[in-house]
Amino acid sequence: MIEQPKTGIALALDDWRALINDDWRGLTIALYMVLVGYGVLVGIPVISTAWVTKLGFTEVEVGRVAGMDLGGLSAGAIVAAWVINHMNRRLIVFIGIFLAALANGLCLKYVDYETVLWLRFLAGFGSGMYTAVAMAVFGTSIRPALAYNLMLFSFAFSQALEMRILPQLSMNGIYWVFIVCFLLTLPFLGWIKSYPKPRSQDTESMTTNKNNSSKPLLAWVCLFAIFLTYINIGAYWTYIELAALDGNTDPELVGEVLVWASLCSLLGCLIATLLSNRFGLLRPLLIALFTMATGVGMLAFGINEPKFLMSVFTFNLLWIFTDVYQMGSLANFDHGGNYAAYLPAAQGLGQIVGPNIAASLLAINLGYSSVFIMCWTAAMSAMLIYWLLYRYLRTRYPSIADAS
Repeated sequence: MIEQPKTGIALALDDWRALINDDWRGLTIALYMVLVGYGVLVGIPVISTAWVTKLGFTEVEVGRVAGMDLGGLSAGAIVAAWVINHMNRRLIVFIGIFLAALANGLCLKYVDYETVLWLRFLAGFGSGMYTAVAMAVFGTSIRPALAYNLMLFSFAFSQALEMRILPQLSMNGIYWVFIVCFLLTLPFLGWIKSYPKPRSQDTESMTTNKNNSSKPLLAWVCLFAIFLTYINIGAYWTYIELAALDGNTDPELVGEVLVWASLCSLLGCLIATLLSNRFGLLRPLLIALFTMATGVGMLAFGINEPKFLMSVFTFNLLWIFTDVYQMGSLANFDHGGNYAAYLPAAQGLGQIVGPNIAASLLAINLGYSSVFIMCWTAAMSAMLIYWLLYRYLRTRYPSIADAS
């Protein structure tokens, strides 16, 4: 009897079964860790507003503090990536938890700008070490692109939860949430393999294909493009609430929109998965970045409620949408998880550069329009890099250029 070829749905189910049968304990704790480690990143609009309303920081100071926090994330991830193959991963996570919990605890006592600035860098540094290990676990899973997709799908829920809960808390309450979430990891440290080995591939053809495409330069190109994308995300996400309020948008509408728009990430993740199965990763990514840039750039001509709604919903739909493709593209060049640990570094570096450029633009009184022009430029620059990468792969590695 001739075996019928499997449909796309059947193949997708096989991928999910393989992922579940993988190291499920390691993947479970890694999923929790990335949601906690990226907690400041996804919750930065309400945290930035809290720094203004509860601690009295200025718009410029908020950009600096946010940049230090997320820049610390980048620095911690870089350090972790350097030592992750030579040091017990459980120890790296423990050090990250200690630093993040300590810095957040000290923020309960010290509230002046200069002290908070450096404490947020320390908190971000610990978070970066912690998150880099989780990302490396995803990178060494049997289906890394699918594992990243699961992570990004979960982000939609955690982001909406933060947007709903954090505004109801005091500044100290926000810090306590982060402290408790980090400490809850400790009983499950044993679920993280101390020195895991990269997985061997299932078939000789897959091994050959991946060896040909695993060019370090291409992985670094992807990481640089992710850095540019997160300059846009960092600046936009830090200032969108403050910019909307500055444009006399109804504060209650702003809060509700940020919550419900966060759930658009679910739809973006689903659409991205379906499209990648048909069109590959890079072609939809180019369209997504162009559309995201358009949604951000429209605010350069002023903010009103319809434009705010359109921009925020488009941004949240495409944030996770683009990350599905970016992380999946990186996975095509990184099959041992060596570069996955640098993902928080690239994202965090973009998050420190973006808010700081935005803060500098505001400091010289160029207004929020200049911030959104800068965001548009960063997104379009990332799109240009991916377009050049796609053209190169179409010439050298056509199977990788349209890989899903």
